[in-house]
Amino acid sequence: MSDAGSFWEDPDRVEEFAGREPDRRLLELLDSFEMPGATRVLDLGCAGGRNTEVLARGGFDVQAIDSSVSMVARTRERVTAALGAGEAERRVRVGHMEDLGDFASGSFQLIVALGVYHNAASEETWEGALRETARVLVPGGLALVANFTPGFEPHGEALRRVADARHLYEGFDAGPLYLLDADELDAEMARHGLLPIVPTETVETPTDTGRRVTANALYRKRGR
Repeated sequence: MSDAGSFWEDPDRVEEFAGREPDRRLLELLDSFEMPGATRVLDLGCAGGRNTEVLARGGFDVQAIDSSVSMVARTRERVTAALGAGEAERRVRVGHMEDLGDFASGSFQLIVALGVYHNAASEETWEGALRETARVLVPGGLALVANFTPGFEPHGEALRRVADARHLYEGFDAGPLYLLDADELDAEMARHGLLPIVPTETVETPTDTGRRVTANALYRKRGR
C-alpha cells in the first residue's frame, strides 16, 4: 500500500491525470453559463488540470486547489498560456478540500468536485469538505460531483470496510477512501443544503484490473 502523499506526487501519475480528457458533464454544464467572465468557479482537487484548463480557456473566473504540490505545478503549466504565469500562480494553489479559508463565504457560482471527496481519510475530513463546499457556494450555486461507491473493485475483488468506520474502505493503492452509494451521497449533501437537480446516477466502468463504480451528481445550494 502506497503512502497517499507519495502516491499523488509520483511524476507518472501526475502525467496520467494530466493526459485525461476534460469531464464530459462539465463541458455540457459550462454551455449553460452565458457570462463566463462573471462566473466564479472552484476546481476542487484539480489534479493534472484537465478541467482547470478548459475553464481558463473558456474565460471563467477560475480558482483551483489540490493537496499535491506536483499536481498544482502541472496545472499551473497548463493554464499559463491562457492566464499568464502570474495569474496561474495566483489562481492555482496547494490547498485542502476541508479548509477553504482563503475564500469568503458565497464566493463561487460553481464548484467542480470530481473524484475528490472520496479521498477523505476520516469522517472529520469528509464533514469538513462538505461544510466548506456549502459555505463558499452562493445560494443557488452548483456543485458538480463524482464520488466512488463501495461497489468499486480496483483489483477485481470487493473492498474491505475499515473497522469502526461507517464509510471508509481499504483496497486502493492510494490508501483508504470514503465511499458512499448514490442515495447515501444525496443524504450527506442534503444535510449541508445541497440538493440534487438531476437524479444522481451510478456509473459502472470496466477497467483493466476490475471495475470502477462512481456516483455522478449535480447539486444546487438552497436559497434561490
